[in-house]
Amino acid sequence: MRRFPEGSEAEKTIREISAKDVRGADRYHALSGDSRRRVLEALSGEGSVSLTRLLKKAKKKRFGEAKERFLAIAESGIRTPVYLLDESLIEENMRITRYVKDRTDCKILHALKAYASFATFPMMGRYLDGTCASGLNEARLGREEFKGEVHTFSAAYRKEEIGRILKYSDAVIFNSFYQLRKYGERARKGGVEIGLRVNPGYAEVKTRTYNPCTPCSRLGITHATFTEEFPEHRGVVDGLHFHAMCEQNSDVLERILTVFEKLYGAYIRGLKWVNFGGGHHITRDDYDMERLIRLINAFKEKHGVQVYLEPGESSVYNAGVLISSVLDIVRNEIDVAILDASAEAHMPDVLLMPYRPHIMTSGGPNEKTYTYRLAGPSCLAGDVIGDYSFERPLKRGDRLVFADMALYSIVKNTTFNGINLPDIAVLRNGRKIEVVRKFGYKDYRNRQS
Repeated sequence: MRRFPEGSEAEKTIREISAKDVRGADRYHALSGDSRRRVLEALSGEGSVSLTRLLKKAKKKRFGEAKERFLAIAESGIRTPVYLLDESLIEENMRITRYVKDRTDCKILHALKAYASFATFPMMGRYLDGTCASGLNEARLGREEFKGEVHTFSAAYRKEEIGRILKYSDAVIFNSFYQLRKYGERARKGGVEIGLRVNPGYAEVKTRTYNPCTPCSRLGITHATFTEEFPEHRGVVDGLHFHAMCEQNSDVLERILTVFEKLYGAYIRGLKWVNFGGGHHITRDDYDMERLIRLINAFKEKHGVQVYLEPGESSVYNAGVLISSVLDIVRNEIDVAILDASAEAHMPDVLLMPYRPHIMTSGGPNEKTYTYRLAGPSCLAGDVIGDYSFERPLKRGDRLVFADMALYSIVKNTTFNGINLPDIAVLRNGRKIEVVRKFGYKDYRNRQS
């Protein structure tokens, strides 16, 4: 094991990791980048695995402690509905993500399509390499608010926007050879790197709506088209991009990579990078980080390219909540609690995915003593969140805390029925609540005409 000065932070970190002391996790995170690298060089293979376990254990403990904090804030009189983003928890996710970078020297971009609340970007930008965008507005937001690299992919670019997209982007990824021929030279002259999105034709995403490799998908160049046309354009392409995951673990990535390399591996030599896309649930408790690290390192060594990841959900996974109040309770065969938060307007994936969000202190239908159907205030008959049970009867004015509501909620919500959007608040340092945005009539009106 590499020697460090007695009593140095690096030496203490090594000692605590060796002793499987969870304090070693915080000490590791606090080290400078150079010191973290030297600590990793000093650890044996088993030592690195121990560090991974300690980091996950420390993170899990902090997220567990946050539950009581969220519940207390809900009862404190905060105006509802409100998305409450806990910056300290987002930072815990950032630390885990940076650890993957430390172990692999890969680059990680945050996917703005999942979360774009720039009030937390200054902190997030200290850990990640930049952002990936899906078009002009996201590219501009990434450049102006997050800083770092901006990689932009769109299924098709509009002629009147491409100039500004190139202005804000470090790399632009094309979905077809037609788009490459149309805009590639302009990108090259502007010093913007060029990528192609390919379709590996294999995914394990069960919900068809979220499966980029579903039959007849518009996303990614098929292997047949690629092999026919790529040789003509090899000299101007810097990288390949694929995206075939959704909320999945690294064992799925391993199987996708097997297919991807079989189809496209022969074309990688001479490129600068390969982007593994998003859908990696890196910060989930059961995520196999060691497997991810092995896959990235093996791929880099084999092909001699930089590897990019662009997770979105994992950046803010379980780090934000939606706090809602019970407005009324009506009876129609079952007790129905009408909330000031709407599935249709404020958490649309509940209806689209669909999924049943967790509410803190609740259980499944009839699991606890009192069961209610929870619904929104809109006129949509199907604006129903789900059936939940509680230890005590719900009362008008009670507060409910929906967990894991930072991702794909704020970026997708609507003003359907003229219902106000929830406030957006950030909890700084686990203590100070900063309401960064309130919405009103003008926000609704200005979207209509």
